[in-house]
Amino acid sequence: MDLPKLALLGALAAVGIAFAGLWARHLRARRRAEASRGEPTLPLTPSLFHLAVGFVTDFLDTLGIGSFATTTTAYRLSGRADDRLLPGTLNVGHALPTIAQALIYVTIIEVDLATLVVMIVAAVAGGYLGSGIVSGWSRRAVQVVLGTALLVAATLMLCSLLGFLPKGGQSLSLPGARLLLGASGNFALGALMSAGIGLYGPCLVLVSLLGMSPTAAFPIMMGSCAFLMPAGSARFVERSSYDARAALGLALGGIPGVLVAAFLVRSLPLAAVRGLVVGVAAYTAATLLLAARRGGTLA
Repeated sequence: MDLPKLALLGALAAVGIAFAGLWARHLRARRRAEASRGEPTLPLTPSLFHLAVGFVTDFLDTLGIGSFATTTTAYRLSGRADDRLLPGTLNVGHALPTIAQALIYVTIIEVDLATLVVMIVAAVAGGYLGSGIVSGWSRRAVQVVLGTALLVAATLMLCSLLGFLPKGGQSLSLPGARLLLGASGNFALGALMSAGIGLYGPCLVLVSLLGMSPTAAFPIMMGSCAFLMPAGSARFVERSSYDARAALGLALGGIPGVLVAAFLVRSLPLAAVRGLVVGVAAYTAATLLLAARRGGTLA
């Protein structure tokens, strides 16, 4: 393995360690603050449900399905979601499993390193700027944006299933103007991640439109999210704008899900799985938009 790729993998590992440390310090500080105010401390130990959601959603995420739509659906169907906290919970909880995905796919899939780094930097910049805005949104704003985004995601997945989207080319790099277009698109997708809008599907469409191999999209998608999610999630953590127990369940259940998908399963009848995800994403989008129409109350 060449030195630049080793440096990128080292940076991924360092980001993961730094984020885990930041998150742990914040949780301890939050406990101390609750105790000093005489408030009852909220439970942090994830339930079996939280862990199962993390395992299943990150298992599917590793196979390219995405985790945000499935996680949102699971929490809303169970009645355990505070819609206002969903963007932060999704970003914080899935950050460490996504770093695990990136470490695996950057290692095993070939892609031009310069293209990969530029796309990652663009996504991180968008994610960091976007999280500062989204963490202060009202519940109704989150419901409207997330519901609309899920409808778009469901439409993209349906178009992919029906063969309406570009298949992509064979290139492993984006030269010149195409790299500029790709970076601009990934900047926007990074910002949208902060609102709980998954990057995987739109990024796959983006790089395919620009002529890249869809296989090469995997390290770009996962590398982008692995760097931008901790950067953006730091804002959510600092503002306590997330559900700590649910996020811990996603992280602790998600990492084993990543490892099982990457090293044991490797493939599923993905057309059937994507068809199911289209349905649940559309249903969840409808419930979010109806809740927003009723004035921001939970459905």
